[in-house]
Amino acid sequence: MNFTIQNVLIAADDAYATVDVRVVDGKIAAIASNLDVVGTGFDGKNKLLLPGFFNAHTHSSEMWQRGIMSVFPLELWLAELYDFAPLDTEKVYLSALGTAVETLLSGGTSVVDHLVLIPGQEFETIATAVRAYKEAGIRAFIAPLIQDESITAGIPSGELAQTHEPYFRSTAATLEIIEEAVRQFHCPDEGVNILVAPTGIQLCTDALFEGCIELSDRYNLCRHSHLLETRAQEKLAQEKYGCTAVEHLKRIGYLSDRTTLAHCVHLNDADIAIMAETQSTVVHNPLSNLRLGSGIAPILKYRQAGVNVTFGCDGASSNDSQDLLEAIKIGSILHNVTDSDYQNWITPRQAVEMASLGGANGLNLADKLGSITVGKQADLVLYDLTNLSLLPRTDPIGLLVLGRPTNVVDSAWVNGKQIIADGKVTTINVDDLRQELFNRSQWETKRKSQSVAQIETHYRTVMGL
Repeated sequence: MNFTIQNVLIAADDAYATVDVRVVDGKIAAIASNLDVVGTGFDGKNKLLLPGFFNAHTHSSEMWQRGIMSVFPLELWLAELYDFAPLDTEKVYLSALGTAVETLLSGGTSVVDHLVLIPGQEFETIATAVRAYKEAGIRAFIAPLIQDESITAGIPSGELAQTHEPYFRSTAATLEIIEEAVRQFHCPDEGVNILVAPTGIQLCTDALFEGCIELSDRYNLCRHSHLLETRAQEKLAQEKYGCTAVEHLKRIGYLSDRTTLAHCVHLNDADIAIMAETQSTVVHNPLSNLRLGSGIAPILKYRQAGVNVTFGCDGASSNDSQDLLEAIKIGSILHNVTDSDYQNWITPRQAVEMASLGGANGLNLADKLGSITVGKQADLVLYDLTNLSLLPRTDPIGLLVLGRPTNVVDSAWVNGKQIIADGKVTTINVDDLRQELFNRSQWETKRKSQSVAQIETHYRTVMGL
């Protein structure tokens, strides 16, 4: 689709410019005043145009448990999550659609889904998520979540000798599933990308990481994992490797300029230097880190060290939403309490750049996405500056990042295709989605997790509680 957005506000240096933006064959072809209209004309008056944001780390199927999860730290929270996560592919489909819609309506045009796989239906799970994201029209980076150790292996042993059940699927079989998914679904030109995504050092052997490195190199895939989300994982790394998790991942060659790492809450200064040296990207998930008591990631230190940082919502039962604008706001202002030198604080413009170009950088796409630049693909979002939550008129980006914007996305395009018009997603029927999510769920309050009952005493002991 060719189109021209007329008289629209874009960020320019420290100010704004009113320009026309022309898109031809899915790419930004011209940015100037008084362009001739090519294709469809859109009125950009009193609207702000920004590059689409990246929801750079989430788990779509967690949507089914949002609002119900106990107030637990990650290790116990995960045990409860898995006790009550009997998924079927229809649920995977609906929650992927829901994740796409909420991301789109909060300014995101790309999603990195660290996708939980249904045991025995791993391939069908991936195929289902691909179908949902293609229908919604969002740019999808599907990172099938894999591990080869059972859940108790994720908790430090302390002084106690621990034995763990073997994981139900072999490392080799897991890698075969990912390779087959790459062969069938990895089509960047069609907006679907497969990533290698071992869950993290806490539940993965070196053999799994090394197999993922090999696939990543052979098929030119990006890499995605959790990293040092909790104090328990920091202790576990010392038990497993006798060094930090970051040192170990560097040693085995997992860190690179196409590796994105979610959370990164508990890194020391030497770790941060390694992250900068390897050009690895930190995905900041401020809401889940607060919800699970994981800590505040040292984002200002990362930025000062030259580490690329972007934002994620994380799964919708540790957040419990997919509102990117909320994640960007909290992920910016949270850090004003971690450094008294206000000159290091994150400005609204820096936050917008982290959410767009920072996300593109982490996925090795900074030459194609992440800014309003001639030649880049048209992943664009148009915000309505007459919306009550963005008034009265002051600094548009300041209002968007620091305010509480509601229903402010007027239009959105992915690869030049319009998927939001007049504030409504046009690719799928959102009312039908709402009805399906309602019909397939019920009001719940209290529930008891058997797995938590089995591991809580040990967890409290090793964590000194």
